[in-house]
Amino acid sequence: MKFSDSFFNRVEKKTKVNKETILSLAQKLQQNDMKNEGTLREVIEELSKMTGREVSKEKQDKIIEAVINDKVPKDIDKML
Repeated sequence: MKFSDSFFNRVEKKTKVNKETILSLAQKLQQNDMKNEGTLREVIEELSKMTGREVSKEKQDKIIEAVINDKVPKDIDKML
């Protein structure tokens, strides 16, 4: 899946996370198992620190459950 620069600009505007950081996290996910709870928690914690938004354990659990059970929307562009 390819994303346009406008997509990355919208993400950066909302989250203050730049394109290079996003691509670095995506590469980390590609190199690891996206169904691995430990990997997902690491990524969630990294994103939390980068954006300055705290993610509770309960919210982490919900995110991980959604990813593991393939309940994540396929059209990410519509989420922004």
